[in-house]
Amino acid sequence: MPSDPRPDRPPAPAGSPPVEVATVGETMVVLCPAPGEPLEDAERVAVSVGGAESNVAGYLARLGHRAAWVSRVGDDPFGRAVVRHVAATGVRVDHVTVDPAAPTGLYVKDPGPAGTAVHYYRAGSAASRMDTGTLADPRLVGARVLHLSGITPALSPSCRALAEHAVTDRPLPGALVSFDVNHRARLWPAEQAAPVLRDLADRSDLVFVGQDEAYALWGTTDPAAVRRLLPGPETVVVKDGALGATALRRDAGPVFVPAPRVAVVEPVGAGDAFAGGYLAGLLRGLDPTRRLRLGHLVAAQVLGSIGDNAPLPAWSWFERLLDAPDDTWSPLDLAGAPAEG
Repeated sequence: MPSDPRPDRPPAPAGSPPVEVATVGETMVVLCPAPGEPLEDAERVAVSVGGAESNVAGYLARLGHRAAWVSRVGDDPFGRAVVRHVAATGVRVDHVTVDPAAPTGLYVKDPGPAGTAVHYYRAGSAASRMDTGTLADPRLVGARVLHLSGITPALSPSCRALAEHAVTDRPLPGALVSFDVNHRARLWPAEQAAPVLRDLADRSDLVFVGQDEAYALWGTTDPAAVRRLLPGPETVVVKDGALGATALRRDAGPVFVPAPRVAVVEPVGAGDAFAGGYLAGLLRGLDPTRRLRLGHLVAAQVLGSIGDNAPLPAWSWFERLLDAPDDTWSPLDLAGAPAEG
């Protein structure tokens, strides 16, 4: 579906420096009843905001980087709530288009004995109308990183065209293209998603993928198999839950960093936090081991809190652990130990 010919974007703050990272994708309003209360019996729901790419931008902003979120929202109260929430995390939102002809996306959580089910109401949303022109904003030129995920191509044909445009035509010259596979089975089944996500990942520069989702999509059983399947990227980062993460670079051997132990309150958003931490490490010029450590440390803050977003400690806390000897890092236990700052 073509974009509205008269999009409305908030003006950029006067004298704003260029962004370092641009993330592109849909962010929605989230409705959730009280924990353990079935949605059909709920008389009240909590309202929050959730979106993978804006989460990544938020963590980058909290770590001191100039991050922008690029998307579309409806000209409605939900759209205004989304933009306000993302801006409050320190992310630039002047690259967001307000679409008067389509609503803001919505998803609803339904807690139950077997876990929490998710119901999407995003078909025909404003963000599903993104297209290859979405990244044509000249104010994005100069960004060092363009980050997107495998959620976007599942939203609509025009969003798939946008994702293909991002990894193939490189609309932000010189920007490293970062791609989080982030397969959502509720949006498209593995057999449909697998070839599309493999192609997008293989044409990116940096790829994040969970070992479990790589197996579900492509049948790969270890990080080396994922790397063989994706020879194109400079780096493939394979995350294996509480075990750790492996960075496989084209020009060097694999680097594995175990995940610190943490008391898990809720896993939602931890993958986005890991990507934000890793990208911050890349922007700061950290070596591969410290990039993985920073990803783990940021993810640990989310795992130990409720919701997709979590406050971060002072940089000095991260710095101390990033520089810890290996024999200190390996048994690191963050469970019950609140971060400083």
